[in-house]
Amino acid sequence: MSNAATATIPLAQPVSKPQVHKPLVSARDSGRRLASRLRRRDPAALTELYEAHGSRVFSYLNHVLGDRATAEDVCQEVFVEAWRKGARFDPDRAGAGTWLMTIARSRAIDQMRRRVPEPRESLTSGAAFADTEDQSASVEVLHERWRMATHLDRLPDEQAAVLRLRFHGGLSQSEIAESTGIPIGTVKTRMATALNRLRHFMDEEEGS
Repeated sequence: MSNAATATIPLAQPVSKPQVHKPLVSARDSGRRLASRLRRRDPAALTELYEAHGSRVFSYLNHVLGDRATAEDVCQEVFVEAWRKGARFDPDRAGAGTWLMTIARSRAIDQMRRRVPEPRESLTSGAAFADTEDQSASVEVLHERWRMATHLDRLPDEQAAVLRLRFHGGLSQSEIAESTGIPIGTVKTRMATALNRLRHFMDEEEGS
């Protein structure tokens, strides 16, 4: 990609490559190396960034915007912005994945705002503004729901099930045990294990 970042970023799934054993590097050290390469305008750094996070960014945008073509366009905008503003990436504040998702959320909100028609009369401006704010809030809510759903999908089914009953169904641990026939001790163990795994996933996400 040129310094003008005009090349098209492909939206195909990353190509799997043979595993190569490399020395273990911490997520933060890896992030610092990536930040340095972005500051140097290394095109390979952007390719690496897309291969690692492109599918995730596109999946989020497609879910939020509800239109594949629009999601592809906005996904393109996200990575072009990441290329242009690569010098702003600070791996000590957030991982590359979190940084990209922040850009994606902002671009999704912009896209939602562009869908609100310009008011023809001043009397409608307040309603239009309210609609825009509601859509922005909806994107934020969808972002958090999508993020949590993604993490829940990584859990074993029996652990994800108790968390969904607790947080989506609003059931207490004893109510979960009663409704499912699972012993209360097992419910507590599964919930504690699931919550620990979720915390690990979120820490992993912050460092990615």
